[in-house]
Amino acid sequence: MTRENNELIYIWDAYCGWCYGFSSTLGKLHANHPELPLSVWSGGLFTGENAQPIGAFPHIAAANARIGELTGAEFGAAYDELLEKGDAVMDSEAAAAGFAALRAQAPERSAELASAMQRAFYQDGKSLSEPDTYREIAAQFGLDAETAVTFMNAPGTAASVRNEFIRVSRLGVQGYPTLLLRKGDSLYQLGGGSTTLDALEERLAGVLG
Repeated sequence: MTRENNELIYIWDAYCGWCYGFSSTLGKLHANHPELPLSVWSGGLFTGENAQPIGAFPHIAAANARIGELTGAEFGAAYDELLEKGDAVMDSEAAAAGFAALRAQAPERSAELASAMQRAFYQDGKSLSEPDTYREIAAQFGLDAETAVTFMNAPGTAASVRNEFIRVSRLGVQGYPTLLLRKGDSLYQLGGGSTTLDALEERLAGVLG
């Protein structure tokens, strides 16, 4: 069976702890299937009235413990300090703009760039609204840091990000992370969150036949 028209689509949010936990599994699946292009779209978890200080979400600490238990993800001391202080604002629109700026230079490395952003937040406690965070990530990947920051702050980027959020909502995605397979004109949900690599492989094989 030809796989020329097949594509993996990963729906994530930079401030989603379950996405952070899932990133390693996604990386392994993608490495196993280089024949499948992988697109990464931002969903917009903390936008509008939900873009609030992390302390406004008291469930996060317990959720992180569960994420670590099920996925093996580790949360850094700098992040734990940020969580304890509780005043860092999680703004998914700003983070999605930063991701779009990095992705524009290296779309084929989108999943790696997403993981790097989440490491910056969940391990190093860095804001995903700050240009310097993207300068550092760009440098790690050999990208042009100032081009990334200019793109992030460009007038059209915010509108483009909001359109991406709308495109994701039209897919009917109910939560993050969600990994989809586009096969021809059809979309199939493969999993996300605590879904194991073996389970993803089984579902993928089932859809592709």
